[in-house]
Amino acid sequence: MTFDSKKFALKYARIYTAILAVILITPLIIYVILLLQIDRAKVELRLNEHAHKIIQNMQEYNNEDKIFYFPRYQGYQGGLYTSSYQEIFSNLPFMPSSFKAGFYQEEEYNYLIYPLPDSYYFGAKYLIVSTHHSANEIYFFALLTILAILGMLFLFSLLLLRNFSVPFEEMNRHLDNFIKDSMHEINTPLSIINLNADLFANKFGNNKYLQRIKAASKTLATIYDDMDYLIKRGHINHPKELLDLSIFIQQRVDYFQVIANLKRITIQTQISPEIYYYFSKTKLQRIVDNTISNAIKYSHDNTIIHVQLSQEGHKIHFLVKDHGVGIQNIEKIFSRYYRENDTKGGFGIGLNIVKEIIDEEGIDLEITSQRDQGASFCYTFFATQNNSHPCE
Repeated sequence: MTFDSKKFALKYARIYTAILAVILITPLIIYVILLLQIDRAKVELRLNEHAHKIIQNMQEYNNEDKIFYFPRYQGYQGGLYTSSYQEIFSNLPFMPSSFKAGFYQEEEYNYLIYPLPDSYYFGAKYLIVSTHHSANEIYFFALLTILAILGMLFLFSLLLLRNFSVPFEEMNRHLDNFIKDSMHEINTPLSIINLNADLFANKFGNNKYLQRIKAASKTLATIYDDMDYLIKRGHINHPKELLDLSIFIQQRVDYFQVIANLKRITIQTQISPEIYYYFSKTKLQRIVDNTISNAIKYSHDNTIIHVQLSQEGHKIHFLVKDHGVGIQNIEKIFSRYYRENDTKGGFGIGLNIVKEIIDEEGIDLEITSQRDQGASFCYTFFATQNNSHPCE
């Protein structure tokens, strides 16, 4: 129940960074696209200039010279091709994929195809001028800018949210301490009630009023144990030990029989003896107690609850079946604070705790239910040779 300001700030800093990054980076992307278009236009303009220089040289050629020296410029290449795409002269490092007039970009080569008048320049139809050009500088600038924006946004969001969460962390700490102190104060009178109820019963015998007191105190004790587990979760390690499930479950059945008696419910058991399992006693009690207490809570009066424990190979099955109102929304019963019937009491945290435990420990749970016919919870524990037999 502790509020972790660091996790809170880190989580929402990422979200805010992503949102703000989309808003700020979108104009940057548009700007980069414009830079690339400008860069392309500059390259095309320079290629046009060199194409006209070559054409000018060819126009100035005197046939008496017999040999025409094709102009060469540093960083630029050129070529002449016939109308059938035959090479007349070329120092291009590639063969154009198209001879349609226009500007082209292939990988890092930019080239311009310039159409010539028929049979005017040495029988050439196409003049091609090319240069090796890369827009890596623009991409590098864009990458650095994006990284800088993301970094600054994340740090700003993280610092802002850390400061924003401090009051909530302080309030949560006070609330957590209050709950812990309250739980401690509840435990003492609850223990006194249970102890004195047992002493009174031993001295004067049981009666229906005493039975109600004991049933109410045990119901309250179950709720207390759930709250205590939630408070200590993540702070206290629940060690595993080799448990005799047969004895443990029978003891919990005996514990809840007092509560079942108020509704004249009989708990019938079919528990195979000497079934051992290596597990946390605290976690096992939360599973068993919440399952049996819910079965009693939602059962009709004068009915039977079946509790079974059996083992098949490496699989241990624990079944609790009641004859009650059934479950309307099986998908929702594990949600915290969810209650299908507000008149039945409770906080709606018991099955949420059970779900967390079985997910952590790899325990399967199969639930079947019929409206007004009852529900059954069947847990499957997967035992191994190390935890299915007592130590020798």
